[in-house]
Amino acid sequence: MNAIGLAQIAIVLAAVMAAAVPLGAHVARVLTGQRNLLSPILSPIERLFYKLSGVDPAREQSWLSYTIAMLVFSVAGFGSLYALQRFQHLLPLDPQGFDPVPADLAFNTAISFVTNTNWQNYAGETTMSHLTQMLGLTVHNFLSAATGLAMAFALARGFARAESPTVGNFWVDLTRSTLYLLLPLAIVFALVLVALGVPQTLLGSVEATTLEGAKQIIAIGPVASQEAIKELGTNGGGFFNANSAHPFESPDAITNSLEIFALLVIPFSLAFAFGRIVGDIRQGRAIAITMMIVLVVGILVAYWAEAGGNPLLTEIGVDAAPGNMEGKEVRFGVATSALFAAATTGTSTGAVNSMHDSFMPLGGLVPLFNMLMGSIAPGGVGAGLYGFLVLVVIAVFVAGLMVGRTPEYLGKKIETREMKLAMLAVLVYPLCVLGFSAASVLVKTGLDSLNNAGPHGLSEILYAFASTTDNNGSAFAGLSGNTLWYNTTLGLAMAFGRFAYVIPVLAIAGALAEKKRAPASSGTFPTHGPLFVGLLIGVIVILYLLQYFPALALGPIVEHLLLQSGKLF
Repeated sequence: MNAIGLAQIAIVLAAVMAAAVPLGAHVARVLTGQRNLLSPILSPIERLFYKLSGVDPAREQSWLSYTIAMLVFSVAGFGSLYALQRFQHLLPLDPQGFDPVPADLAFNTAISFVTNTNWQNYAGETTMSHLTQMLGLTVHNFLSAATGLAMAFALARGFARAESPTVGNFWVDLTRSTLYLLLPLAIVFALVLVALGVPQTLLGSVEATTLEGAKQIIAIGPVASQEAIKELGTNGGGFFNANSAHPFESPDAITNSLEIFALLVIPFSLAFAFGRIVGDIRQGRAIAITMMIVLVVGILVAYWAEAGGNPLLTEIGVDAAPGNMEGKEVRFGVATSALFAAATTGTSTGAVNSMHDSFMPLGGLVPLFNMLMGSIAPGGVGAGLYGFLVLVVIAVFVAGLMVGRTPEYLGKKIETREMKLAMLAVLVYPLCVLGFSAASVLVKTGLDSLNNAGPHGLSEILYAFASTTDNNGSAFAGLSGNTLWYNTTLGLAMAFGRFAYVIPVLAIAGALAEKKRAPASSGTFPTHGPLFVGLLIGVIVILYLLQYFPALALGPIVEHLLLQSGKLF
């Protein structure tokens, strides 16, 4: 590691935190229905949407009605996106003349974008028409992120309200999240990207003459618009197969830093918005600090692992000074590649500017463990906040056991029902990741998709199911996932990771909203100071490290030990 690399990382993270505080205030006003800076322009449009759709914005829903509305909306989105892919050859805006997307791949992709996973078992520039990219994938980049925001603030209302039978209105939350937050930010960011050289056109390709005089066809399209919401919505699905390593998605170091900023800023802002909604800014600050500590530790471990270079190459005299540059863009280098890897998996973004499969074993362990934790530092848009709040519920329960008091958080008693629901949610991830991974190593079709044997091959399978269950979408890139087995199992992992997790979370929201608020007393455990931050970090490490340590020991940890010993496999 060097001072310049550390400075690059520090500047990006400082900019994120500086912007997250005012953005959090805006988000809080939007999701509580207060007047905000965009209200004079967008309020008439919001009312028009309600009128056309028959939604009464004043009518709120119970947690069960809220959940059913979310599920119905998601099922409708899945069906429409699946049909769009299957019939894209009959629809306009297909200048490349692509065939319909195969059924199993269309199934996988539809679930992927509806759940905010954006896992891609295809090369976008050779598979999807412009209409599919814009009307299907880009639209769901907005809607899946807005759905996550809606669910997060349904849970926030559960903490903020007292003796309330409702947690909000899903359709109102969805509309406001899209109209006042995601759409304006994406428009501005897309224009910035266009100004910095990212294409935005309906042309399918251009012809270029190489230095040798040969003709080369270069795919282009409406890239900037998808790139903007790809990062801001923590989606991650790239227009091109190389994702943010492609020069048309990220032309230089400036756009690379801006994209990292974009994928982090909304998730961090939601922590500050939560503090405002519950009426105690200190609570949001404690959550944001905890998220940042976990993220920074991951960044530093990944940077250290990659900056040291490959010991097998240094033994034969290769200069280790540049670090491990395999699979990395020389435009970005090791420092911001490590930052991007930790940030994209610390959120549920899944975009990449380097190939994680080429990371050193401990460098690759960082993005893998980030996803096994549920991408909670700072998490996806909405999903990160409600995932983190589930851990807060567990942490205050542990604290209550330690001091012999009924656990409370923000004046709400955490009782048996809430703990059962919280544990039901957190058990979804290990059941899916470890269960599907075990099945994949037992069937021939699962092993045939691997490009590597041994511990690294196991890491590729673990990474794939961690990424999809966590709704992240990044890949180790050493696993050929476009098969019937993986399209199906990874698709199921995405569905369980989103919906089987969030249903108990919304049930927690309903249970908390109905509770009375207990006033703080001298025996109340403070949940805004360093002690609580330390407790949260301890719960995160113990809960997830114990669940996954055997699998990690068989994958990246043993691979690291073999590499250090000079043994090849």
